[in-house]
This record gives sequence, structure tokens and C-alpha cells, in this order.
Amino acid sequence: MSVCKLLCNRGNQAGMVYDYDLFVIGGGSGGLAASKRAAGYGKKVAVADFVKPSPAGTTWGLGGTCVNVGCIPKKLMHTSALIGEAQADAHGLGWETQASHDWHKMVSSVNNYIKSLNWGQKKDLKSKNVTYINKFASFVDDHTLKLTDKDGNEEQVTAETILIATGGRPNLGGYEGAGECCISSDDIFWQKKAPGKTLVVGAAYISLECAGFLTGLGFDVTVMVRSILLRGFDQEIADKIGAFMEKSGTKFARGLVPSKFEKTEDGRVRVFTKDGEFGIYDTVLLAIGRTGCATWVNLENAGVTHDGSGKIPVDAREKTNKDNIYAIGDVVKGMLELTPVAMAAGQALADRLYGGSTKLMDYKLVPTTVFTPLEYGSVGYGEEEAFAKFGKENIIVYQSPIKPLHWATNPNRGDDCYVKLICNKTEKEKVVGVHLLCPDAGEIIQGVAIAVRVGATKADFDDTIGIHPTVAEMITTVTQVKKDGQQMEALGGC
Repeated sequence: MSVCKLLCNRGNQAGMVYDYDLFVIGGGSGGLAASKRAAGYGKKVAVADFVKPSPAGTTWGLGGTCVNVGCIPKKLMHTSALIGEAQADAHGLGWETQASHDWHKMVSSVNNYIKSLNWGQKKDLKSKNVTYINKFASFVDDHTLKLTDKDGNEEQVTAETILIATGGRPNLGGYEGAGECCISSDDIFWQKKAPGKTLVVGAAYISLECAGFLTGLGFDVTVMVRSILLRGFDQEIADKIGAFMEKSGTKFARGLVPSKFEKTEDGRVRVFTKDGEFGIYDTVLLAIGRTGCATWVNLENAGVTHDGSGKIPVDAREKTNKDNIYAIGDVVKGMLELTPVAMAAGQALADRLYGGSTKLMDYKLVPTTVFTPLEYGSVGYGEEEAFAKFGKENIIVYQSPIKPLHWATNPNRGDDCYVKLICNKTEKEKVVGVHLLCPDAGEIIQGVAIAVRVGATKADFDDTIGIHPTVAEMITTVTQVKKDGQQMEALGGC
């Protein structure tokens, strides 16, 4: 052990020379963003990233959840399903197509793209003078980390500042047989064998997104739902998403939770609820929530407080209860589990630590999109939240159905799309929430979020000339006031 490490282990006195200025535990979006920004200030930085295999044995490369088992493969498979669904729209516009889908080819193409991103991240770290360490990091004390490679070999390093950016992993719920019989979002995007008849357990966005693209790709899909869809999101929109998915072929088993899983002789999965056998499926995908990985890294050795369920409380500066240890991203208690949020938080932290900035991360009015078959883009408050925050008497809601023009010649398409503007009457109808349910909602809501963040009013939206004929123009023309007990008016004109 070096003299530095001996001295550091005797109390971590100020003024010691450490191996690194900043050591980041976790090579996901937030950790990589923070490390590269810190290195740009001339600091000596390292990132340790080591992926423990899922219970089904799936592992992946550098880049974290988003790149490997989240945003990127999900959006590509969502897009693949939409391309298939669009063939019905194409028929009404003169195209005659009879395409088929090859699951294995799709997965192979997606995986190859992900691997190119893994390689690109490694190159980017090297070009920015960030040391990449493919080892599992855990705390020895508040300035010392143990690094363990895949063969069990260990070494120790020290750092003046340590950033925990370990993210989270799917929670399998503790159901009997889940680990042996089921997969999660850690596995579905790397599974070369087509999933076949699938049960998706859960009602949050990961569940509905996976169920949506699997149905769109032609599989028999059932979603087992304990209570409501998309808890925490606007519930009117959540119900519309469920209705559209059912109309598109996804089945819902409501008010149920699994009790156990068993393998059949032919390798399928027998599913049970408290009432007995529910059914037999080729694939069971558990999407019932995620758990932070904080408990994996021996936080107790560093004296870092955590909530016992894998999450770490931090202050407004992303600092834990230890002055030199910070945490960002999905591992933080109460944090928005979104890639751009983790990236922005990591960059802002590095700017404060090394660039003289005093700017704190702003977690308010963060736009997001749920990539269900009809995309749901939102920013700001949902109806329930707005009523609770401002008082129902102070809120006015504008709404309208939408039918995209490219659906017009498909007789099987209806007015399933929807826009809702939630405004605060006490502030000149300041727009405090926008909700879009339509194709490409994610592309639209990004721009709308800027207007909401700067405090635009309904009059500002009305005064903005729409682009015709687009779905997005409805944001500038919606006038129908939502009233309790009244049905929404049908679309008129062009």
C-alpha cells in the first residue's frame, strides 16, 4: 500500500494527494457526462463500470441502462413496430405491401448498433483523458475504493471526490420462481429467440412500452395490471393509452398480481395468481419497478446514508451526507429516472466542483415521453397534480381530439389522438401543463417544453401561428374547455 493510501486511511486528512481528483462509480449517462466535463477542467478522472449479469444471464457494455437496455433499443423496437402498423395507412395512400418481420434480424441489428455505441464511448473517454476501468468499485472508506475484476482480482485506489452514479436494475418482485422463469427489460432487447406468447407484468411505462412494441410486431401479448396504468402520470391520458392498446390487440388482465412461476416440461412458463393457474406463456417479462444499486457498493464503509432500498438521499447540490461524496441519476432517492436529467445533473455538478459555477440543477418542468404505440409527451403538471397544487377552481383545461392527416385514408383509424393544455387562471392562464397523445409526441413536446419553462400563457400559444397540416398545430388552436360531465366535441373542418 502506498504512503498516500496509508495516510488517507488514517483519517483522510485535508491536503493529501490522491490517485484521482474525481472517481465515478458507474458508466451510465450521468456518470459519463460528469467525468468528461470534469476532465475538461484538467482534472484527473476515472470511471469504473462493471455490469453484473441479470438473473437470466444477460450482460452488456459501457454506457449504462439507456444505451444498452433502455432508451436506445426500446426506441428502435418501438419504431420497428410503428413501421409495421404504418403499412395499413400506406394502403389507403396507394401502396400495396405484404412485409413480414424477422425478430432475430431486428435484435441483431439493434445489438450491433449498441455495441458501436459502447465502443464510441470508450474512444470518447480516451480522447478526453478519462481513465476507463472495467472493474466493480466498492467503498473501503470515504476516499478509498476497492476495484474487483471479473476474475476476482482486487486493487485499491483513492480519490479526493467520489461520484456515485450506479443507476438501478429491474426488481423481480420476490415472486417464487421469478429468477428462474422470467426475464426483465435487462434481457428482452438482447434475446435472440422471438418471445412468442408473452405476459408482461406491470403497469408503468416500461411495461406498456414493451407490451406495445411486442403487440405491434405481431406477438400475442397480455399485460397483468395490479391497479392503475402509469401511476404518477395524468390519468385521463393513461386511460386513453390503455384503450388504444386494447383496440390494437394488447390484452389486459386487471386487478391481478402473480403469486408464483413454474417451468413447464417444454420450457414455457406456467403463471399462477392467488386464484390458481392463470396461463402458460412462452415469455414472462417482469416490469414492476426498478431498484437503485446503492446497496451494492458498501456505502456503510464510507459512512454514506441510504434508505435501505438502494436509493441515496442528496441535497440540492447532489451531495450525500459526506462532504466529498456525491450521487446523481437513478440511484438518488426521489429522482426523475430520465437519462437527460442524469446527464445534466452530472455536468452541472462538475461545473460547480471545478468550473466555479454556482448553478444548481433545475428538476422542475422536465419534459418526458412514454413511447407507447401512441406516444405520450408531457411537460408540467397533470390534471390531478394541478388541482392539488393550485386548487381546482383556479385551473382551466383546454382539450381537443386529434386525427393525424396520414391516418385520414385508413378507415380503421379513429380520433384517438389528444391534446390537453392545463392553465392557471390566477396567472393570466399561464400554461402549467401540456399533454400530447399522438405519433411523434416526443419530437413535439421538446419544443413546447421551452415555452412552458419560460412561462408562456394560453394567449401566447393562441398568438403563435400553427403549421398546417400538422398534429403540432393543435397546440395553438385548441379552444374547447373541459367541463365535468360533458363529452369532448368531435373534430371538425380539416
